[in-house]
This record gives sequence, structure tokens and C-alpha cells, in this order.
Amino acid sequence: MTFASRAAALAVASLFLTGAAFAQTPAAAPAPAEKAAPAAKTTAPKPKAEQTPESKKCSDEADAKGLHGKERKKFRSECKRDAKPK
Repeated sequence: MTFASRAAALAVASLFLTGAAFAQTPAAAPAPAEKAAPAAKTTAPKPKAEQTPESKKCSDEADAKGLHGKERKKFRSECKRDAKPK
């Protein structure tokens, strides 16, 4: 083997061997479990409002009628509107 062919073989081998040393790993990439978790809130959660008697009555009526989804929302809205004192 000539000197030039040995130098070329050494250069090619060094490229293969040092390629892994220069590879970058994502240091800031979050773990899969962290991606699914929601971001931490900076403010305290709002306290849940108490249910008014009118709202409770309308919810109970909607339950008795077996309403769900848009129908339930519409029924409760109309029921609470009609239950307000005038």
C-alpha cells in the first residue's frame, strides 16, 4: 500500500468513527410524558360558583326528562330565564 492510499483509508475511517462523537442529542427535548401534561397555571383556580336554586331546579327537570347535550343546554337556559323574578 502506498502512503496516499493509507492516508485516504485513515481519513475515511476517522470520519466514520468521529461522526458519533459530534452528533448532537436534544438536551432540551421533553420526555413524552411531559408533552402530554398541560402547562402549569400561574394563577390560582377560580372557586366554583354556588348553584342557584333556580339552576338546581332546572337541572333536576332536565335530568328527569333525560336531556343531554345541546337540548339540555337550551332547556336549562330557557328554564332559568323563565324562573327569574320579574
